[in-house]
Amino acid sequence: MTKENTFYRNFFSIYVALVLQNVVTLSVNLADNIMLGAYGETALAGVAAVNQIQFVYQQLIMALGDGLVILGSQYWGKGQTDSLKKIAVSAMHAALVTGALLFILAGALPWKLVGAFTTDEHIIEEGVRYLGIIRFTYPFFAVTQLLLAALRSTETVKIAFRLSVLTFCVNCGINYVLIFGNFGAPRLGAAGAAIGTLTARAAECGVLICYIYILSKKPKLYQECNVLNRDENTDADGQLNKPANFVKLRLSLRDYLQFDKALAKDYLRITAPMLLMQGLWGLNTALQTVILGHMTAAAIAANSAASTLFLMVKSTAVGAASTASVIIGKAVGAGDYARVREYSVRLQRMFLVIGVLSGIFLFFLRVPVLGLYDLSAGTKEMANAFLIILSVVCVGMSYQMPTNNGIIRGGGNALFVVKMDLVSIWLIVLPLSFVMAFVVKASPVVVVCCLNADQIFKCVPAFLMSHYGNWIRKLTRD
Repeated sequence: MTKENTFYRNFFSIYVALVLQNVVTLSVNLADNIMLGAYGETALAGVAAVNQIQFVYQQLIMALGDGLVILGSQYWGKGQTDSLKKIAVSAMHAALVTGALLFILAGALPWKLVGAFTTDEHIIEEGVRYLGIIRFTYPFFAVTQLLLAALRSTETVKIAFRLSVLTFCVNCGINYVLIFGNFGAPRLGAAGAAIGTLTARAAECGVLICYIYILSKKPKLYQECNVLNRDENTDADGQLNKPANFVKLRLSLRDYLQFDKALAKDYLRITAPMLLMQGLWGLNTALQTVILGHMTAAAIAANSAASTLFLMVKSTAVGAASTASVIIGKAVGAGDYARVREYSVRLQRMFLVIGVLSGIFLFFLRVPVLGLYDLSAGTKEMANAFLIILSVVCVGMSYQMPTNNGIIRGGGNALFVVKMDLVSIWLIVLPLSFVMAFVVKASPVVVVCCLNADQIFKCVPAFLMSHYGNWIRKLTRD
């Protein structure tokens, strides 16, 4: 019972912080959408189109961070923090290169990038104005997310929530001033929203770097670490019996100027399939906007309003997946495979409860949140129908996503998840959605059902693999 209580305590200490971080981070997008919706549907649609480009980029950066967490948490379980830091260096280099490439592409081809999501010239114009500023957030976002992933590998998550609160306050404050031209400021619309986001991202990155610098100078602050299964790593007096192995990371700029070829190969081997899949997932989401954006003028705005709220509630599943990845990865690194199986069963029961509660919450939250939008009656009605569908989708997603991305992928078998997503998304979901949208001419509501069908049927392979498959892989070097 004591070990069970320790497990749940450690799970929720990480889970709550990650969910709150995701909710606050996505609240920034919700606030942007609400303010831009009040400013005008054209500005809202333009920003929504650019956000699809952002989403692809964010998925790539998240894949790089997830690869770091999967491999890094296993080294954390073994107490080999030097190897973890070397992996973090490789991840940061890859993220900065990715950010630089997209920055250049957004500067060279802004009209073509935005025009891929809509044919409306006014929407494209608003989107290009927004993209011209928002692209400067890419390097800040890359650095912040990879630093947070390195800290998350060591179960350090509270700073992420605090940073997201800072970002929310800075972004909303500047948006209120610059979108509408309050307090004598110019009325900039979408460009004002971009300036707010850029300022918030820069502040977020700066504060995190200062936080890590201070910790590197005061190692005693690292001693009170949240060690999973602490009862198994303490002596009779309750003190850690392996203090050298469980001291938190002491990252410094010097660490990021080093490079370990062998560990870099390990990291890229593990991350490459995830990078491919996350990139394709981001492209899949962008294509969903393309499909809806080429159906009716109201569909893209309705989808933006519905998907932003859905993404906030989806944070419960994302947080569960991230937490499970750290817990499972650390147990695999420690070599306790029987405990890994035990944790898997416990976690899946929790995922089901989280899914049901999240679906109910989204269903009842949709009415008051949509009431905040200044949208036409038809657009608001369509968004309401989308959210009812997504309330059901939320239940299946909250089980399959943490099971696949948290347990199976966190246990070292990322290739299974990649294969499953390739088949489900690119051979089933997208072809079916294109046919329903452009051949059958079905309504946007039916198309949304098709676009999200994989969140339900992927529950079956997730259950079978996690219970009967061989998904535990030791990824660390001896």
